[in-house]
Amino acid sequence: MKYFLLNVLKTIPVLLLITLIVFVLVRVTGDPVSMMLPETATDEERESLKEALGFNEPLPVQYMKYLGDLVKGDFGESFRYDMDALDLVLERLPATFQLAIASMIVAIIISVPLGILSAVKRNSFMDLFITGGAVLGKAMPSFWLGIMLILMFAVNLQLFPVSGKGGLMHLILPAITLGTGIAAEMTRLIRSSMLEILGQDFIRTARSKGLRESIVVNKHAFRNALIPVVTIMALQTSTLIGGTLITETVFAWPGLGQLLVQAVNLRDMSVVQAATLLIAVFVILSNLIADLIYRLLDPRIKYD
Repeated sequence: MKYFLLNVLKTIPVLLLITLIVFVLVRVTGDPVSMMLPETATDEERESLKEALGFNEPLPVQYMKYLGDLVKGDFGESFRYDMDALDLVLERLPATFQLAIASMIVAIIISVPLGILSAVKRNSFMDLFITGGAVLGKAMPSFWLGIMLILMFAVNLQLFPVSGKGGLMHLILPAITLGTGIAAEMTRLIRSSMLEILGQDFIRTARSKGLRESIVVNKHAFRNALIPVVTIMALQTSTLIGGTLITETVFAWPGLGQLLVQAVNLRDMSVVQAATLLIAVFVILSNLIADLIYRLLDPRIKYD
């Protein structure tokens, strides 16, 4: 328990650094006032809005006020949607979670059997085919894969909707697009982890006892190979969230990624800051959860 409490405390300076970086970046990349007002606005109107929003104050003063608002749970208002920024982000979050979970399920369904098969059939044609496919899957840009899937399955074959959010059919193509790159990485890791485990003494002992190969591979080898896989799954969380920015834009999926891209383009600072901070918290929590899963998979792991 002490280990996890210390890790939680360590996240506080990380979050403070993230708020500072985002706060500075959204202010040096453009003038949000120019996006709020029409082109015909006078200089007096621009200065009046800057004064009202506090943009005329020094950046350190603005940042301290921003931190004070965060402590009170006030992330500001979105000028584009005319609503509380945090409420807007939380409204879009379920769609992103839905896509992220579906993508991870796709990645697991693809990577686990292929990774195990590649390790068991080491140096065979099947192994070369799977590892080659994993390299190809990792190399393909997600936006290109998404467009190709739309052209093939939505436009030409008309099996799936082109874009938007609805039922299960709307989810399949975006989930495959986002899950393919993660599956490629996980397949290679499962293969290497399985190869290491299959060469150890306890596996040879299990085989010498006459256990079926399926039991040796699935029960004894795969469970011990899961620890590095859990590690990469936790690390893939940031990749997964980052991938939603592209995938949601390609498929017009109304999630947090699409909202963040629109907010950056419109200099909607409150939304950018709220979304970025929420994503950072999610990534940090996923790594803490991964630490808990290590302990469940291998009771020998102790935390000092």
